[in-house]
Amino acid sequence: MADSAGTMNTETSRPSIQWLWCGLMLLAAVALLVMYSNVLDSYEITIVVFTAVSLAYLGLNWPGFRRHIIVVSLLSFLAIKLYGNDLDQGDTDFFLNYLLASQSAFMWMSVLFVMATVSYFLGLIFRSEFTEKVATALTWSATTMGMVGLMVRWRESYLISPDVGHIPVSNLYEVFILFAVITALIYLFYERRYQIRSLGGFVLLVISAAVAFQLWYTFGKGAHEIQPLVPALQSYWMKIHVPANFVGYGAFAMAAMIGVAYLLKSWRQDVKPQSLMATSLPELAVMDDLMYKSIALGFAFFTVATVLGALWAAEAWGGYWSWDPKETWALIVWLNYAAWLHMRMTKGWYGRPMAWWAVIGLFVTLFAFLGVNMFLSGLHSYGTL
Repeated sequence: MADSAGTMNTETSRPSIQWLWCGLMLLAAVALLVMYSNVLDSYEITIVVFTAVSLAYLGLNWPGFRRHIIVVSLLSFLAIKLYGNDLDQGDTDFFLNYLLASQSAFMWMSVLFVMATVSYFLGLIFRSEFTEKVATALTWSATTMGMVGLMVRWRESYLISPDVGHIPVSNLYEVFILFAVITALIYLFYERRYQIRSLGGFVLLVISAAVAFQLWYTFGKGAHEIQPLVPALQSYWMKIHVPANFVGYGAFAMAAMIGVAYLLKSWRQDVKPQSLMATSLPELAVMDDLMYKSIALGFAFFTVATVLGALWAAEAWGGYWSWDPKETWALIVWLNYAAWLHMRMTKGWYGRPMAWWAVIGLFVTLFAFLGVNMFLSGLHSYGTL
């Protein structure tokens, strides 16, 4: 089992691998721009370029991410080829029906995330490094299937009709899947960075909760059906505002679950210093640092998303800010984490108070994300249950 103190991984890939990866991302971006030059506007071209640069940067020294992107690309293109121009192929083709169609991929993602959660906790309880490695592999597999499902769903929407086609981040069903994928990727980055797997079960608990909601939403509400976009969402802003928002949500959720682990370890250290949780979880200082970095990452992306949302609102509704319930609660979330970072960076607060604050912050964020849609109405009412 990895040292509970955590060992920072600063290993870098060989320069030849880095250049090859950057070249591959450049080639992919150029191919997309050439293939779809007749339908891409200047904003979408900017998004393609920015995405390629971001993927190239993330993959420079992260082998797992490189494999993830390559496998997602291959499986997505295979699904697109199998579909051709006939959406009905999803019911007749074996690979689409049982593996690569968006709904099949999401079901695989759900099963794999739950399996990963159980495996992480088994590895923690039995102090089994092998079991924890299996959990990491399952998490990568779940993340890959979730991303493949999103890519294929994007294509499926256009097969229904070009007028229906849209990036799959437009409703609660789609963004819950996006949340699970992004949160898992953030966790996997820090797992490799800190060489610690004992926090995996805690972080994946919140992902499994999202999966449970998504399954209920699928079978209870039929939310998996692809619907045309409402007019307010027919904008290029959605393609950047929503993903940026969910990087923030995912990072905040991870910080909260690390906060739970922090509180559990500190409690067990006081009550029984030789207990499992007191000895197997990372050192308190490591978890404190992880909470700080997760919230800082989430705050940065949430700030960008809020600014982008204001620009989108100005275009769609004629004003940057209207005190709509969603906007108001987004501001509350922003102020909450701004205060958290302020107290950490200027006042030196750390430890249990900050862990509790991170946990409470998740509930504030959850209400802004889901509660507003359930209990309040406003300009964002298209996201209701």
